[in-house]
Amino acid sequence: MPHIPLPEHLPGITGLLEYRLDTAMPIRDLTQILLRGESSLTEGERELIATIVSSRNCTNFCEAAHTKAADLLLGESETARLVKLDFESAPVSDKMKALLNIAALTQKSGKAVSGEAIERAKKAGASDLEIHDTVLIAALFCLYNKYVDGLATVAPADPAFYQTLGERIVARGYMRPPGGYSKPA
Repeated sequence: MPHIPLPEHLPGITGLLEYRLDTAMPIRDLTQILLRGESSLTEGERELIATIVSSRNCTNFCEAAHTKAADLLLGESETARLVKLDFESAPVSDKMKALLNIAALTQKSGKAVSGEAIERAKKAGASDLEIHDTVLIAALFCLYNKYVDGLATVAPADPAFYQTLGERIVARGYMRPPGGYSKPA
């Protein structure tokens, strides 16, 4: 049960963002820029960063939502699962492994990101902008994870919910629909 009254038909982060629209707008804007804006990283790769951070933070709602979004964007469901298990042996590029390492280090602590981790990413072909955005995406999802868990939001157990949510994320990104979210009939 959430620690504050939230719309029952909007579990997880969605209910929190609807609860306070003035703080939600800049968070949504930043998320849209980082995960859907111009980037040399694909949308699927950026969703993998969100997935690994949410998985390591044990935030069920965010992990399930971003795993499903990554699956849909990548066109398969094995890569995200394997990234969560062991990104070093997952079927992603060496550059992506290095960036996922930076994301995992950021999830532990910003100070855990070492010069060696940055150098590894650069040697694997990561640009300064990709490194910057990886750290910022990881930090943003730590915020989201703490926000969702700190207010004890509901995380549905039904995989069909996350399928629908993943489809919504892929189709519309992270912006609030015009008029908000209506209650189900």
